[in-house]
Amino acid sequence: MKGLDDVKVEQSLRFSFRASNNQAEYEALIVRMILVKEMGVQRLLTKIDSQPVTGQVTGSGLTKDPQLAKYLRYV
Repeated sequence: MKGLDDVKVEQSLRFSFRASNNQAEYEALIVRMILVKEMGVQRLLTKIDSQPVTGQVTGSGLTKDPQLAKYLRYV
C-alpha cells in the first residue's frame, strides 16, 4: 500500500483463528481501513483478490453467509 507522497506502507497479518479466504480478505480490508483512518486518509482505493468480496462491497453481489454479512455491514 502506498501512503502520502508515494511512501510505501507494508503490513503483515497473522490470524490466531480459522478463517475462510473471503473472511481473510475482509479482515485485511478492515485492517487497511483502520490503518488509513489513523493516518488521516479520507479516501481509500484498494484492490481485493476475492471476486465475491469485491462484488459484495461494491453492491453488485450478495452474500447468504451470516459471517460474511457481518463483515460487509462493518465495511
